[in-house]
Amino acid sequence: MEEISISDIIVSTAGRDQGELFYVIGTEGVYVLIANGKDRKLERPKRKKLKHVRFVTRTESRVAMKLRSGEKVLNSELRRDLAAFGRDSAPNQEEV
Repeated sequence: MEEISISDIIVSTAGRDQGELFYVIGTEGVYVLIANGKDRKLERPKRKKLKHVRFVTRTESRVAMKLRSGEKVLNSELRRDLAAFGRDSAPNQEEV
């Protein structure tokens, strides 16, 4: 299993947010803090167990670099990045 770290893109596999893409903005032991800029904003990230998420990709986008370096990221940047990633990978996501 891929080690999940800050700035990775994951998909929720359980709960009411199942199937949605999120950025990992923090880790706490067996939990990850996730945000998508829409339902889950950076100010109030969702705390989710690692067993309820699936690693999707480690991206080198500007948003990912800002998250890794600790720079301020806007919710709109998260939304835009995840929407673009979802559009690009939609045909490959049949197994979700």
